[in-house]
Amino acid sequence: MMQHEQTIELGQQALITTLTLVAPILIVAILVGLLIGVVQAMTQVQDQTLSYIPKLICILIALCYSLPWMFEQLSSFTGNIFQSIPTIISGG
Repeated sequence: MMQHEQTIELGQQALITTLTLVAPILIVAILVGLLIGVVQAMTQVQDQTLSYIPKLICILIALCYSLPWMFEQLSSFTGNIFQSIPTIISGG
């Protein structure tokens, strides 16, 4: 019974870690897309290809700044999983 609860907790931690890691990049992409959409609406330029290059550049910049933090979070999560393996296997 305890193994199921620990497995579910590990799954929840994995999902939370994944969402935490992806959030900065998604927020940047959404904000840049929104800003470009507003500019396109104000200038009445409706070309879909105009949003790709600025969004790509901003995402790459956000990745450059957030990758060290992402690696730290991911290595911490991986270390926690490796530390909890004996507890899960022993059932307690």
